[in-house]
Amino acid sequence: MEKANLLDNIPRELPAELSQTLLSSGRLRIERIISRGHESGPDFWYDQEQPEWVLLLRGAARLQFPEGTLDLGCGDYVHIPAHQKHRIAWTAPEQETIWLAIFY
Repeated sequence: MEKANLLDNIPRELPAELSQTLLSSGRLRIERIISRGHESGPDFWYDQEQPEWVLLLRGAARLQFPEGTLDLGCGDYVHIPAHQKHRIAWTAPEQETIWLAIFY
């Protein structure tokens, strides 16, 4: 058994958003995602094959959907069905935004 902490080992420099797979088994994948002022490109939309449940552990973010935006703060979570187009419209530039994403 090895213990780890989702809030530890944050890189000082984050030139790009960092995604780390913590667990993967069959169709289940759990990721830690770290953002600091990152956002999706202006014409980029995620259109994922798998549903995603995402929890914001630290920081702040704004998700954009074709229907509108959703502001997230510490402790907020959202379920994103498969093929629901979405993008990262904004993440806090002054601190890390740490996400826990579960794809299933």
